[in-house]
Amino acid sequence: MQTIKMWFIQYIPGLYIFRMPVGIIDIIEIILLSFLVYTILVWIKNTRAWTLLKGIIFLGFFVALIYLFHMDTLIFIINKGLNIAIIAAIIIFQPELRKALEILGEKMFLVNIFGSGNEKDVEQRCSDKTVNELVRATVEMAKVKTGALIVLEQNETLEEYERTGIDLDALVSSQLLINIFEHNTPLHDGAVIIKGDKIRSATCYLPLSENLSLSKALGTRHRAGVGISEVTDSVTIIVSEETGKISIAQRGRLRHNVQEEELRTCLVALQNKVPVTKKGIPGVGILRKKGKESDEA
Repeated sequence: MQTIKMWFIQYIPGLYIFRMPVGIIDIIEIILLSFLVYTILVWIKNTRAWTLLKGIIFLGFFVALIYLFHMDTLIFIINKGLNIAIIAAIIIFQPELRKALEILGEKMFLVNIFGSGNEKDVEQRCSDKTVNELVRATVEMAKVKTGALIVLEQNETLEEYERTGIDLDALVSSQLLINIFEHNTPLHDGAVIIKGDKIRSATCYLPLSENLSLSKALGTRHRAGVGISEVTDSVTIIVSEETGKISIAQRGRLRHNVQEEELRTCLVALQNKVPVTKKGIPGVGILRKKGKESDEA
């Protein structure tokens, strides 16, 4: 014990690594850098950038060998092409970089400091009647295997995506939703965007998710539902045309085989402005361990 005590007295006031003094600021810097690297790795794990990272690691090993054996010609080529490679990477992966900045901008500590500017009043949330109409329409469409894609706007505006569709500005009703998604009708393609108690637009185009962990069996409808939930805080209800199963997409995650009561619980939680976290809406279990999160369409 005395030996351990003496060790702390000797080394803690000023740690030395490779004979270089390391202070508290250096330790904090190392921790922050480690957290930053870990966060970046987690983020790119399910994107196209993951493949790029593996290529960069291999290329880095190759460059190290070049410098180790002093291959002057290759070193000259690498030095001249480095700036071009960086600019090319920025252009190629512009969508991923934009998404990363959007994620950074929506963090709660930034919202608390600067304000999001998108806060909605309580009256803008959907009513009990709207919840019932949404549940009724979703369940009815699931029974007859009518494909549907319904996006529920939350704090972040969806006007950018509303403009890609046809304006409706109609009160939410189960019959209207069923008619919209009925086969061979003019409005059945694309997504319906709902804000509060109103259907704002139909036939809207949504961004497709490029998440590599999603099952390849999933169709465009499911990928669009996940895609819009990745770039906004919206919640998307999806009905599979092949299986009739209901899915919910939130925060880039997809919950399959959602039952009627679970769907109702989700909508009630949204209606009551329950805070949404990375774990999903409390009491809903979109990411809940209960039940299986299958990859069926």
